[in-house]
Amino acid sequence: MADFIRGTVSGDVTEVPGIGPAAAKKLACGEGDEKVTNTYQLIGKFLMLKGPDEDGNKVESMEHCEKFWYWLQDKGISAHRSAIVKAVACKVNGLFPGVYDPDLYDDDDE
Repeated sequence: MADFIRGTVSGDVTEVPGIGPAAAKKLACGEGDEKVTNTYQLIGKFLMLKGPDEDGNKVESMEHCEKFWYWLQDKGISAHRSAIVKAVACKVNGLFPGVYDPDLYDDDDE
């Protein structure tokens, strides 16, 4: 995971820890904004879920990560969801500090 967080993004969605060929295929299913075929789109989806909630309130770190986790579940990702969320959240937090608060989560390597 550390290599992904510190490294450059190649665009290959399988570079994200927890995403293998089967998960990549599931992410690529769908239409329009629901179809994710590269790492940039996956990060974009993560950031889209940070937007205000239905009442216009700020989405805090815990809720944001939960929304992404459930979006992955809806896409059919059944394994390593928490690892994928953590990897993307940590990567994005390096680009946009404050987006993710790792202190809110247990430090268990999944």
